[in-house]
Amino acid sequence: MPNTPVATAKTLADIAERTVTAYVTTFLGLLMADGFDLTSLSALKAAAVAALPAALSVLKGTIGTRVGDKNTAAWLPDRRTRA
Repeated sequence: MPNTPVATAKTLADIAERTVTAYVTTFLGLLMADGFDLTSLSALKAAAVAALPAALSVLKGTIGTRVGDKNTAAWLPDRRTRA
């Protein structure tokens, strides 16, 4: 696919959607696991902080497709292909 402004915008929108969805899904899952106590500010804070790795994981995978091993989204190149 050509690297046009429209394609770039669609790609960025897709990445943003995946990142936000991963964060929200994890956040809600953590709240439900805690009993969904919306009156506990500490529970909301803990869920908000604990959901960050899920969102960062999506971004890591996205970056990994551009840098490193493109087949696995790993940041480091595949060592098995070296002699």
